[in-house]
Amino acid sequence: MYKDDGEYNKSEELGTKRRKIIKDDEHNLELVAAEEEDQISKLPHEVVVSIVSLLTLKEAAATSILFRRWRYVWASTTTLNFEAVNFEDRNTLDYFYRLDEDILNQEGRKYVNWVNRVLEQHRGQSIERFRVIFFLDKGFTSDIDKWIQFAMEKRVQVLQLDLLAEWVNYSPHDYAFPYKLLGFKSLKVIRFRHVAVTGELVEFLLSNCPLLERVSLTIARDLTHLRVVSPSIALKYLEIKYCQQLENIEISNANIVSFVFCGFLVPLHLKNVPRLVEVAINKLGNYYSEFIRFAFSQLSPCLSHLEILKLDIREAVYNPNHVFPILANLKHLQLLVDADHYLSLGRLASFMKAAPYMRTLNLGLGMGTPDWKTAIIEKATAKCPHHYLKEVEISGYRGYECYVEHVMYLKMNVVALEKIIINPFRFWCWPTGNESNGLEVNEEEDARDHAIRYLQQNCPLPYNMYASSYKSVRKMMQKLRSCY
Repeated sequence: MYKDDGEYNKSEELGTKRRKIIKDDEHNLELVAAEEEDQISKLPHEVVVSIVSLLTLKEAAATSILFRRWRYVWASTTTLNFEAVNFEDRNTLDYFYRLDEDILNQEGRKYVNWVNRVLEQHRGQSIERFRVIFFLDKGFTSDIDKWIQFAMEKRVQVLQLDLLAEWVNYSPHDYAFPYKLLGFKSLKVIRFRHVAVTGELVEFLLSNCPLLERVSLTIARDLTHLRVVSPSIALKYLEIKYCQQLENIEISNANIVSFVFCGFLVPLHLKNVPRLVEVAINKLGNYYSEFIRFAFSQLSPCLSHLEILKLDIREAVYNPNHVFPILANLKHLQLLVDADHYLSLGRLASFMKAAPYMRTLNLGLGMGTPDWKTAIIEKATAKCPHHYLKEVEISGYRGYECYVEHVMYLKMNVVALEKIIINPFRFWCWPTGNESNGLEVNEEEDARDHAIRYLQQNCPLPYNMYASSYKSVRKMMQKLRSCY
């Protein structure tokens, strides 16, 4: 599959050893191989395998041409990440969306054949991570079933089925996860996208996978009722996104630590969840004017011990007479707000009063009206000094009055503030996993320059202020994701 072109492109002296440069034209790689065995090859086989497992499949397979001993090392890799193309690149994703159905199926068959060839050559006794990501549906069921069987037999720990579909949010042709292949005693993490699962199947997985701590379900077609109800299950992190058929969620008598939800709001029943310290709720649609009251009501069983709260309060009605519950243990708050809403500062003030011991605040500023450039928001007249908040990050900053007012309000009320980070781009698409830059390069530079010049000139800050660029933060987020 990977071949040496057989030619020495160049050679060079390094001490007493000579090295040859080997070109792998098929994968645009250039490797340096010593004619004598190098020091890495003297390491135990298990150590070499662990090193190769840190590489991509393409890079790992390319190492087979370095030394005779390395010829089959890649086939023992413990990481099988079948990422043929970078679907995080929007242009690449759009290209596949535009393909005719027949051509897309042909590409899918090529991908399936590639995965099958690699699995046939794999010699390792176990794998830590198995991931497939491509446009695959129930037409490839027999192959995907075999992959899951393979992963189960190899005692997989992380199973990721990132199946893409022509229908972004819902597809009647999604692959259905099979009951008959259950038996993952080593499984710790599940991440499914466009995989049809039922609530009964999820309960069965939780009960029969003793090490399963993380479950992430995105666009799970058949998921209507979800129950996490046993203290004996290992689940700690639960993420549910865009499951449009979902009708209710029940979490009780469980050791869950983190719950992330993105979608149309459904009844959430929480009971006896003493370890639940992180909650994130991102609503779809603008149909929940009483969202803040609704969210606090459903989260009431865990509000007293909540440490991290992330809410999308855009379009939510603010009632100045509504007294927020006290979040005594909250350390980090992330809010997505409409910067141009005339009561935006009042809502912010209410959250700051409700979290007196908060240490970090992430404020994502969006626009809710067509005249957001000239929008005038009501100033928060009453001071609300906060003595524990030390770090603030503002995303989506623009150089307009309603945005400046948010910074001014924080400067006036946050007594112990040490650092403020201002990101002049739209990074409030959380928690979809997507990043969106709504600014052209020159607009981003103008917004960043405004943050540095105007804000420091008109409200000198006795702390560190950073105006980050979109590219730098994007690079940071990609690095963080690659660590998982």
